[in-house]
Amino acid sequence: MPIDTGDTAWLLISSALVMLMTPGLAFFYGGMVRRKNVLSTIMMSFACLGLIAILWVLYGYSFGFGTDHAGIIGGFNFLGLNNVGQEASAVYASTTPHLAFMIFQMMFAIITVALFTGAIVERVKFSSLLVFAALWLTIVYLPTAHWVWGSGGWLAKLGVLDFAGGTVVHINAGVSALALVFLLGRRRGFPDEAMEPNNIPMVVMGAALLWFGWFGFNAGSALTSGGLASSAFVATNLGAAGAAFTWMIISWIHKRPTVLGTVTGAVVGLVAITPAAGFVTPLAGLAIGAIAAVISYYGMVLLKIKRGVDDSLDVFACHGLGGIWGAIATGIFAAASVNSAGADGAIFGNWMQVAKQLVGILSVGGFAFVMTLGIGKFVDKIMGLRVNRVEETVGLDISQHGERAYGGFLR
Repeated sequence: MPIDTGDTAWLLISSALVMLMTPGLAFFYGGMVRRKNVLSTIMMSFACLGLIAILWVLYGYSFGFGTDHAGIIGGFNFLGLNNVGQEASAVYASTTPHLAFMIFQMMFAIITVALFTGAIVERVKFSSLLVFAALWLTIVYLPTAHWVWGSGGWLAKLGVLDFAGGTVVHINAGVSALALVFLLGRRRGFPDEAMEPNNIPMVVMGAALLWFGWFGFNAGSALTSGGLASSAFVATNLGAAGAAFTWMIISWIHKRPTVLGTVTGAVVGLVAITPAAGFVTPLAGLAIGAIAAVISYYGMVLLKIKRGVDDSLDVFACHGLGGIWGAIATGIFAAASVNSAGADGAIFGNWMQVAKQLVGILSVGGFAFVMTLGIGKFVDKIMGLRVNRVEETVGLDISQHGERAYGGFLR
C-alpha cells in the first residue's frame, strides 16, 4: 500500500507523545520519594531513554517483530534496522514508513523498563540496574512483545486482545516489580519511619504529562488517524477520568480527598484502559477506569499496609493489578463493532474471550515473574543489586550520582 501522510503524521506525533511519558514518569516517581533520592529516581527513567533506544535498534526490534520462530521470538532480519526503511512494512502499519512503526514500538519498550524501577527506588544500585534492564529487555520484554504483537506470535494467533500494552507493558512491568521487591527486601526503616513524598506538585506535573502522552500510547496504537484512533482517544480519557474521580471518592470516604491519591487514580485508569482502548466503546472505558480504581486502591492497602510489602511506589498495585483488570475487562467489554480486527466480549455472549485473556495474563505474568527472579539473582550474584547500609542512609542522590536535587553538586 502507498504511504498515507496523515497516518504517518499521527504515528510520528504519537511516538513523540509516548517518548514524553518517560520524563513524565520520572517526575511522577521523583516527586514521591524522599528528598535524598529524587535525582536517582529520575535518573532511572532517563537512563532508559538512552540504553533501551540503543538496544532496540541493534537487536530489540528484530527479536520482537522480526520473522517469527515457533510463535515465541522474532528473527534476525531487522538487526541494526536492516530492511527497516522509509517504505511501508509488508506486515506492520502498512500505510506508514516501517521506521515510523519501529520507533513507535521503541517508545513502548523504553517506558516499560522505566515502570518497574518505581518499586525498588531508594535502595537499588544504579550500575546493577542498568545491567538488569538490558537483560530484562532481552529475556522478558522481547519474547512477550512477540507473543502478543509480533506477526505469528502464539498469543496473537490464539486471539488474545491487547490493543496498546495491558499485558506486554503493564502486567510485565507490574509483576516484574513485585518479583524485584521480594528479591531486594524492604527499605531500611520501612514501615516504621515516615517516608513522605518530597514534592507533590512534581507528582501532579508528572501525572499530567503521563495523561497527555497516553493519548499517543493508546490512540496511536490504531496506527491510523481515522475513526478507531478517535474512539481509543475518547475511551482513554474516560478511563482516566473515571478512575481519578473514583479514587478521590474512596479516599474521601476513608479520610480526605488527597491530591496524590487522585492523580494516582488517573494513572491507574490509564493503565486499565490501555489493552481495551481500541476494542471497547468510550462509555465502557469509564466503567473500566472506575472499577480499576477500586481494585488498585484496596490492593495497595492489602499489600503495603496489611502485608508490609515494600513496593516503594506501588507499581504492582497500580500497573500489575490495573493491567490484569484491564486485560480481563477487554474480554468482557470488547465489541467487534468498534474494531473488526478484535472480537465480541462476554457482554455479547462470547465468554471464550475472557478465557483467552486469562491465558494471556497467566502466561505473560508467570513468565515475567519467574524470569525476573532469575535475572535478578544472577545480577545480584555477580555485582550486587542493593546499595550498602551507609549508601542507603545518606541517599542514592549522593552515593550513586554525587548530586543533590535541592542544593547542587557536591564539592
